[in-house]
Amino acid sequence: MTPLLRRKSRGQAIAEFALVIPAFLLILMGIFDAGRAIFVYNGLTNAAREAARLAIVTQDGNLIVERAQAMAFGVTISTTPADVVAYYRQNPDIGDVENNEPCDNSDAEHVIAVGCIAVVETDATWQAITPIVGNILGPISLTARSELPIEFVCPNPDIAGYATSNLCPKQP
Repeated sequence: MTPLLRRKSRGQAIAEFALVIPAFLLILMGIFDAGRAIFVYNGLTNAAREAARLAIVTQDGNLIVERAQAMAFGVTISTTPADVVAYYRQNPDIGDVENNEPCDNSDAEHVIAVGCIAVVETDATWQAITPIVGNILGPISLTARSELPIEFVCPNPDIAGYATSNLCPKQP
């Protein structure tokens, strides 16, 4: 009687394993993809923070984008010099920086000056590498933002030594 029971249960373990292993692998790869997404987002926030640190001492958009791209590990930033940084007046009455007046050098009242807020946004797209999860979620857009007050205005045409961005003293 014992050998007969053993013969019937031999294929049961293989069938159970075949049913469980796809779900187990999908969960394992999902955890791996979530870890990758967190890693990419951390790299993006680091890039925004480092670019903002440069934006508060030099206002050259190309240098700021280069700094952001150099500091972004694990991701390629999709922002351009035109939209990576914006400068806003510090207005304590308005909590939302985006509703403040811009410091965009458009006229004498809106010049970039110490006290303006440098706002750096970096964008990137993340894609899961797990086939099923990647097809369901598709590409996910990630955005990081950093805001710091300007400490030094450069390039500054009023000061001959700081007339161009390559003469600014604080370079990365």
